Amino acid sequence: MIKHPIISILLILLLLPATAATAEVFDRAAQLEVINAAADIIESRYVDEDKAHEIAKALRLSGDRWKEPRNGDSFAREATAFLRSISKDGHLGLSYSEKTIPQQDGDAAFSAAEMERWYGPQINHGVEKIERLPGNVMLLDLRVFPPPSMAGDVFAAAMTVVAQGDALIIDLRQNGGGAETANLLTGYLLEGGSPLSGSYNRPTDTHAYATSPAWVPGRRFGPTKPVYILTSHKTFSAAESVAYDLQALKRAVIVGETTGGGANPFEYRRIHSHFAVDLPESRSVNPITGTNWQGTGVKPDVEVPAEQALDKALELAEASLTRK
Repeated sequence: MIKHPIISILLILLLLPATAATAEVFDRAAQLEVINAAADIIESRYVDEDKAHEIAKALRLSGDRWKEPRNGDSFAREATAFLRSISKDGHLGLSYSEKTIPQQDGDAAFSAAEMERWYGPQINHGVEKIERLPGNVMLLDLRVFPPPSMAGDVFAAAMTVVAQGDALIIDLRQNGGGAETANLLTGYLLEGGSPLSGSYNRPTDTHAYATSPAWVPGRRFGPTKPVYILTSHKTFSAAESVAYDLQALKRAVIVGETTGGGANPFEYRRIHSHFAVDLPESRSVNPITGTNWQGTGVKPDVEVPAEQALDKALELAEASLTRK
């Protein structure tokens, strides 16, 4: 299985300190140094070349925004808000680390403590709830997709439990994305080798392709029983990829609201000893639609307010099972 390219935007927050009180203050010159470095790397590596030039130009002309001294996390938040306002890309941002970011090629690695904070056992690795509803309809509430190395066994256990259901509702209304267990999940619902969204990478001018796993541990729900996915405007990134791919394959009915619209995978690029750009260098490409959900979100098959999505999905599941 090809590694899923989308990393949740929630990981940006890992680099922010718990309080601003101890954060270093950066003057105008220091802020402009970071802004200009961000402009350079965005212009050379951001996935949309035309937009990259526009973003870089806007950054270089934004000097008046950075007159006042700011602590690192405040500066990163304001720069991120500015970047997203001009790019309309929820994955593009500036991250601050109170500790020095080590120089290295490629992605900067997140520490084990940071990974535990967002994906660890204190949140049950993202598995919020498993419930058997009337009519033997299973509900699986997932709040994040952790790396398989951390919680692949937990997801396998969850999918083994729901495999006994006659229909399955997957609640992604509060799921902001994550890592490769998003792809792992598809292996329990599809035939192995089913086409999933790959990516195009601008810096290397290469395409990566992805398919559902041919084998998964535990029991499979299978490729034929009804599946419903609940979405909201908070559903983002890897969670959107699950909904989009299963919708494109006509494997699931999407119920709820249009999702957040983040389909550009990002890399974490160091530009300063305390700052890095969260830089989308790739775009997701679904082999069936030929496009993705960037900026538009995943549009539900059945549109209802997010708070009504579960009741509606259960109604649809019960109707489907009755017909059968």
